[in-house]
Amino acid sequence: MTLPTGEQIAIAHGDQRAVIGEVGATLRTYVQGGVAVLEGFVADERSTGGRGQVLFPWPNRMSGDIWEFSERRARPALDEPATMTANHGVVRWRAFHVDAFNQNRCVLSLLLHPSPAYPFLISIEVAYHLGALGLTTTTTVTNRDEVPIPFGLGFHPYLAVTTPSIEGATLEVPAGAFVETNERLLPTGAILPVAGMLHDFRVAKSINGHEINTTYTELVRDNSGMATAVVTDANGQTVELSVDRNFPYLQVYTGDQLEKGRRRTSVAIEPMTCPPEALRSGKDVIVLEPGQRWAASWRVRRV
Repeated sequence: MTLPTGEQIAIAHGDQRAVIGEVGATLRTYVQGGVAVLEGFVADERSTGGRGQVLFPWPNRMSGDIWEFSERRARPALDEPATMTANHGVVRWRAFHVDAFNQNRCVLSLLLHPSPAYPFLISIEVAYHLGALGLTTTTTVTNRDEVPIPFGLGFHPYLAVTTPSIEGATLEVPAGAFVETNERLLPTGAILPVAGMLHDFRVAKSINGHEINTTYTELVRDNSGMATAVVTDANGQTVELSVDRNFPYLQVYTGDQLEKGRRRTSVAIEPMTCPPEALRSGKDVIVLEPGQRWAASWRVRRV
């Protein structure tokens, strides 16, 4: 039987289990002690709401207007009718190659060829590793083209709760500012402080009554350079997601627009290297010279 996310790669460490699908290198499930750490989906489903997907070569939304870089022109195909935007890049529906696999680690890669949406030759390698710190994801990107290449990267995990919904849960996001967006969820150009705003989750507070779909930035980091967001449910389960310095943005989404049965049942906390519309605006876009490599990591765990 061919599954919507292709071949399933299962890794384990102690009581932790994760399954990654070859299509999109999608993180389909992650559980510890039989309890979900991330809200995933079953093997015969496809991902909806970006669940578990790799967002590349741009995270979040872009308008359908033409953009240019290195004297090449591109126009993303619009795939989100509600906002008339191109959402989350192009690799999440493409089959990756399984490069390495052992008990607690797997590595998948994709050579992305030029297309009208992204006219560059670039490779992406995604490594998933289970260990004492939980699930760590490390991504390596290499410019395979003859010109400088821009890109952005993101991921779309949904942090799980052990209750039927996120009501009663608390959220902590160590961010001093957020990106103001318009009705299409595209940036207005303003970065606003969270102080005094409903967006302020620097100290853990209840999610009740908050419909969040916000790009946070100005992240506060520990001595190792990691910034950590935390969700604690009404039963006391705590899941934390940490990003290294190469991820200066976190998109937080409470799933209020998702399909029935998925609405407000988990909290998406999405590591992002850049804000929405970045390939056009140039804001925090990563640029690689020919042959140059770049890498970044994030992790998630139950504590």
